[in-house]
Amino acid sequence: MLQRGDTCAPGSAPALAQPPRAPGGTRGSRAAPSWAGSPAAMDSDDEMVEEAVEGHLDDDGLPHGFCTVTYSSTDRFEGNFIHGEKNGRGKFFFFDGSTLEGYYVDDALQGQGVYTYEDGGVLQGTYVDGELNGPAQEYDTDGRLIFKGQYKDNIRHGVCWIYYPDGGSLVGEVNEDGEMTGEKIAYVYPDERTALYGKFIDGEMIEGKLATLLSTEEGRPHFELMPGSSVYHFDKSTSSCISTNALLPDPYESERVYVAESLISSAGEGLFSKVAAGPNTVMSFYNGVRITHQEVDSRDWALNGNTLSLDEETVIDVPEPYNHVSKYCASLGHKANHSFTPNCIYDMFVHPRFGPIKCIRTLRAVEADEELTVAYGYDHSPPGKSGPEAPEWYQVELKAFQATQQK
Repeated sequence: MLQRGDTCAPGSAPALAQPPRAPGGTRGSRAAPSWAGSPAAMDSDDEMVEEAVEGHLDDDGLPHGFCTVTYSSTDRFEGNFIHGEKNGRGKFFFFDGSTLEGYYVDDALQGQGVYTYEDGGVLQGTYVDGELNGPAQEYDTDGRLIFKGQYKDNIRHGVCWIYYPDGGSLVGEVNEDGEMTGEKIAYVYPDERTALYGKFIDGEMIEGKLATLLSTEEGRPHFELMPGSSVYHFDKSTSSCISTNALLPDPYESERVYVAESLISSAGEGLFSKVAAGPNTVMSFYNGVRITHQEVDSRDWALNGNTLSLDEETVIDVPEPYNHVSKYCASLGHKANHSFTPNCIYDMFVHPRFGPIKCIRTLRAVEADEELTVAYGYDHSPPGKSGPEAPEWYQVELKAFQATQQK
């Protein structure tokens, strides 16, 4: 049995508390290995002992000029040498598929270097004596910026920004371990204005209050706290608990949507836009209890009216009585009705309060008071003896829609 969202690509956005790492990097850091650019300093186990040299050797048998050096670890360096020391442009090819390229002086990487992860992500940073020291930016495999800040001795340092594919970001001064830990950390919503500011530990919100991002000067954000704000904290749902504060609305969502009687016949309540919004705008969030696909598949369709596939393992569900806003209004995405010509889609989102969930994002510009709809994505083919694997109401609407398309 399928549920909403099964046609969407599986997977989840990066966890808010765990920025990605590279081999040799510290927790909360995708730094290149600390030994990069100085292989002899890697370890005492001689993993970086030269095993083969292709190129010119000097009178002492040391690499000189452009050479390719392969080490016992199977790492390889291609570049210029002067009497055995790397000098000039060169590139490491590490055993895990990652690479490090830059300009070497006296055997150490100096200045701008580019570390490419085995998955294709890229770190562009400033190196001093083979270690990251200075400004750095990181990009994911699609070329999207995911980190901007400083490094010191190969660890994130000072005020740093972590950007998520969904448009949200995390900003603050990292601790000595390069983690987003402190009393002045903020999660900034995709509008780049609404924020939850306060105490975070390794990227997890412990106590956040509503704030507005007023400006950013040289990478440093300036926030204004909202007087009398509610307190928010990381509150990921379980299979039995949808939220520890089910009636605390999300501040970003509350500014953008409301629930009212749907304009679609017999659809009950629907989700409407409070404001005019452009395409690709996050409007609402779909949180719920987390259950398995097996549990959903074993139930009758009547119990699956608010189930949404999160990934290959997890389904989000908003069961009775939480489908009533008087019992649950912490998120409202489950109120969006189906349309075969939707103005929104379900998309992955990493929320500071709910964790990995899905959001509702506009496909096109929408007007204030326009009903927001999504395609539920039930399977249409190959149909079984009783039609597509979908609830009866959906099959009726599908036939009607297909009839209009054939005219």
